[in-house]
Amino acid sequence: MALVAYNFREAELGDLPMLRRWQDRPHVKEWWGDGAPFEEVELDDARVSRWIVELNGRPLGYMQDYSVHGWPDHHFQHLPSGARGIDQYIGDPAMIGRGHGTAFIWQRMQALFAAGVPVIATDPHPENRMAIAAYEKLGFRQIGPSLASAWGTILPMEARSPQVFVPRMKVRSNRK
Repeated sequence: MALVAYNFREAELGDLPMLRRWQDRPHVKEWWGDGAPFEEVELDDARVSRWIVELNGRPLGYMQDYSVHGWPDHHFQHLPSGARGIDQYIGDPAMIGRGHGTAFIWQRMQALFAAGVPVIATDPHPENRMAIAAYEKLGFRQIGPSLASAWGTILPMEARSPQVFVPRMKVRSNRK
């Protein structure tokens, strides 16, 4: 099986209509709520890198990575300097259940580790079993009990560098 290469391009204001459509879809809204993905002023926020994930030029999802030390009292403050948090979703429903989420998260993790990030953290809702299973497949482990945070109820998880394995992933095309 050939590895799939995803393109991560910086999100921009012109992406807002697409992101809002995606966030209105039930599979995204369930975990991301009703909030706008970001506003113009947030695009200049150096704490967060916002990405449109593309496959063969087709947008399929949104991903962000952020400095866990950028907010006072963040639930990942205890992590070492340079640690990043990640959040993402697949917006295109036709791409769900095909392994793309796990694959593009892994690709982004490798880029972050290669850039010197010592720990990558994530905080899915404790009832989001699909996300938790994908993170565990990628080497994340739970680092504490579920807790209430400023961003909702979360299950704290982390993956530490270096990742010395390549996860077994299957990515299915949309072709029938």
